[in-house]
Amino acid sequence: MYTIGTTLTQFIIEEQRHYRHASGDFTGLLNDIATACKKIAALTHKGALVGVLGAASSENVQGEVQKKMDIITNDIFIESLQDNGHVAALASEEMESIYELPADKQRGPYLVTFDPLDGSSNMDVNVSVGTIFSITHAPTDTHSSNTTDFLTSGNQQVAAGYCLYGPSTLLVLTTGHGVNVFTLDKECGEFILTQQQVTIPEEGDEYAINMSNQRFWETPVQRYIDECNQGETGVRAKHFNMRWVASMVAEVHRILTRGGIFLYPSDEKLRQSGKEGKLRLLYEASPMSFIVEQASGMATTGRQRILDVPAESLHQRVPVVLGSKQEVERVTRYHSEYDNNQA
Repeated sequence: MYTIGTTLTQFIIEEQRHYRHASGDFTGLLNDIATACKKIAALTHKGALVGVLGAASSENVQGEVQKKMDIITNDIFIESLQDNGHVAALASEEMESIYELPADKQRGPYLVTFDPLDGSSNMDVNVSVGTIFSITHAPTDTHSSNTTDFLTSGNQQVAAGYCLYGPSTLLVLTTGHGVNVFTLDKECGEFILTQQQVTIPEEGDEYAINMSNQRFWETPVQRYIDECNQGETGVRAKHFNMRWVASMVAEVHRILTRGGIFLYPSDEKLRQSGKEGKLRLLYEASPMSFIVEQASGMATTGRQRILDVPAESLHQRVPVVLGSKQEVERVTRYHSEYDNNQA
């Protein structure tokens, strides 16, 4: 059994014992992902020294201006995952279509979706960024992949995780048996287990939301945040702090560490632009929800459990409310009460 100080490789070999017909592909794939994260960590820590800061002269599929590191990290992930026969295809937030392996590459039993550099706008101001990934099974009855292979609900995930590039580099991973944290030891080049079976406190006194959108929020969100801001004399009878990093990886890691709630809700401005939410289901909301639930937290759209939301397109967006269970339950209840009163 693994203990604090266990390497990631040792850990995933042990995890593989949960699967009766394991072939070693899962272990190999997680090692490939870890390799990609190590390469990205090296670049993020060097920053301007290697010329990776600033915007690229391109936009991604969402029409957003790409940072140089968006393109670089996307390439790193593809190069790290396509060569070892562990994946059948890849899907990235930075690419319009799925990435099918070249004809000369061996296909494997897994599909991987990823956001190669979440919060990339923070790179230029030296604030934490991260990588998010999700793993599902590939269909076994075909020799090629297509978009529909990726369009499942989050309940189908085999594993999910993120890598946080901050003062230290952390890899947070769930394979469906709790959440564990690994810290990159640069001297030996290994991710080392430093925290086991993370549990999010049921209550929290911090909320993370983009307050600049307040005038566009729905009534349930306005109600929740207003109650938090009333402090000790209000209906919550306690003081809340607001946090906002503009990097989902950093926001979620804070919640894993000390509880609280993260909200990127639907609002009128998003709906006017034809979007139900801001965050992408496959690349951000679904893997993060899997992690949060495995750490005894909760994740909803405000109206529905995120892991139950079926993916209808590669770049589908959804509202996100996740974190400490009692806080998320409160926000979800406020949405239900509002909807019922509107009927």
